[in-house]
Amino acid sequence: MVKVLLAGESWVSATIDHKGYDPFAHTQVEIGCERLLAVLAAEGVEVTHLRSHDVAEKFPQTLEELGAYDVVLLSDVGSNTLLLHPDTFTRGRPTPNRLKLLREWVRGGGLMMAGGYLSFQGFEGKANYHRTPIEEILPVDIDPFDDRVETPEGVRAQVVQSGHPVVAGLDQEWPILLGYQHTTLKPDAELLATVEGDVMLAARRFGEGRTLAFTSDISPHWAPEEFMSWDGYRKLFAQALTWLAGRDS
Repeated sequence: MVKVLLAGESWVSATIDHKGYDPFAHTQVEIGCERLLAVLAAEGVEVTHLRSHDVAEKFPQTLEELGAYDVVLLSDVGSNTLLLHPDTFTRGRPTPNRLKLLREWVRGGGLMMAGGYLSFQGFEGKANYHRTPIEEILPVDIDPFDDRVETPEGVRAQVVQSGHPVVAGLDQEWPILLGYQHTTLKPDAELLATVEGDVMLAARRFGEGRTLAFTSDISPHWAPEEFMSWDGYRKLFAQALTWLAGRDS
């Protein structure tokens, strides 16, 4: 069984409703990856979901802790959340640099980054993975500025290397996506799918490990119902995580 640590893909919404003279404040935790968790469970992939607000404190701080997993999936959680453990940010104490830790671990493990407003460089550059150890190991170079490409009209990704295990058996053209991130393919990476001439899916080997970049979202808003209801949604991510774990053979 492939064991995955999914970090991110949740958020806390804080809202104030104004009802005449009286305001009413309320908060709610939103889990963006519910559909993905369900389809991966059906495929026999064991996922531990670390919600975004828990990542800073609870994301592994040692190679031994990371060794409990085959794959780490970072989705819509910025570099600051991984860098700033509460012991450092609140108490002013040194703690491990978890971006460097992931770079070291990936020499024998698997890392995937999925797109979103706090992935790659992100909305207003706030994800800020450019010039970090994560960019070093990914199959793509990250823009140094807001890298979003919003496509509200819907665009379709195209498989360009159908023989690769990650995309084997998928439709050549995928259902619509409503946005993605612009990145640049590294020279030693494999381009698996494109969108509007840009990278949609790319793979790379790093030491004995493997990395994958999926530049759109695994949940709304960039991943609409058309994409998540597609049979290939389940197959794509199950095959991606299996390949990253080195189990594709």
